[in-house]
Amino acid sequence: MSPATAPVTQDVLTLPRKLPEGPVNIVGLTRPALRQALIDMGTPEKQARMRTGQIWQWIYQWGVRDFAAMTNLSKAYRSDLAENFVIALPEVVSRQVSADGTRKYLMRIAGGHEVEVVYIPETDRGTLCISSQVGCTLTCSFCHTGTQRLVRNLTAGEIVGQIMVARDDLGEWPEPGEGMGTRPRLLSNIVLMGMGEPLYNFENVRDAMKIAMDGEGISLSRRRITLSTSGVVPEIARTAEEIGCMLAVSFHATTDAVRDTLVPINKKWPIADLLDALRAYPKLSNSERITFEYVMLDGVNDSDEDARRLVELIKGIPAKINLIPFNEWPGAPYRRSSWDRIERFADIIYKAGYASPIRTPRGEDIMAACGQLKSETERARNARRAQTT
Repeated sequence: MSPATAPVTQDVLTLPRKLPEGPVNIVGLTRPALRQALIDMGTPEKQARMRTGQIWQWIYQWGVRDFAAMTNLSKAYRSDLAENFVIALPEVVSRQVSADGTRKYLMRIAGGHEVEVVYIPETDRGTLCISSQVGCTLTCSFCHTGTQRLVRNLTAGEIVGQIMVARDDLGEWPEPGEGMGTRPRLLSNIVLMGMGEPLYNFENVRDAMKIAMDGEGISLSRRRITLSTSGVVPEIARTAEEIGCMLAVSFHATTDAVRDTLVPINKKWPIADLLDALRAYPKLSNSERITFEYVMLDGVNDSDEDARRLVELIKGIPAKINLIPFNEWPGAPYRRSSWDRIERFADIIYKAGYASPIRTPRGEDIMAACGQLKSETERARNARRAQTT
């Protein structure tokens, strides 16, 4: 593979799917990987595909966590599975519920690290905001998560495990024998907008989303999954080709000078390069628009001139612009734009022909709103450091 076509990744540790000793966590294995693991365990190749499908349904369709409960497999085979595999998910350390019904989970993963996951109930959907990394390297100046150093990438099992744990809490798994679609979907949408940059952990994010979209399991439509990137330009087309989900871009500024400060990755891939990649996005159409996320910062990026520049920049790209009132956090260097200013900004965009919904802040009372996520261990560490200095 030439340097020009090599995937863009970060040199950070991702725990391997298979540890040197002990059972393998079956959660997060793709269908081909699971099939091969079963063959390696001693399953005859002619049976491996069928066994893969059976186990897949038990885990991802019914939410079963015990091989002994997989009653369409022989007892001997279930015993072999239990010796070779585990069904392991992130551990819920804490669960907070906002006054508006938003739920924030602190989940512990391998190594004692923690990530935050947020469930947002709405009248027509339930959206789960999941994390792809422990911490983040992007240091976006308006984002609380960006103040937490990057520890490592999450594995595919740790990513899809966040979805499964949330479904546990919502009581959403159907009973064995209950038809698909019998119950209303409480968790109907996924957004990769939690901790981390998803495109810096591409393979694990891809594998996890393929599991989430599989029709014999969790069965989420690809159009109900949105991946948000700060602008990792070389991986944007690959997102359409290998994942196929919806795309959102953390844009937040209309000049390179301002975006260099707000979203420092802009220094590597500036606005013109990012927009070229978005115009070439393989799935771009009026029915599959790109979402531009734009946080409203008082006196920084919220002028009428910014609104007009934004419209000119994205001309020709089927898009909608999500305007996000800034969610403040302790020590934040910015203030939220006034409501009148946000509405004026939205009106300019709307009159130019673009949808410009203003996102209603959710979960602010439990620090679960957009840009506020940061693991409790990191908060506690910083608090202790402040007390000793």
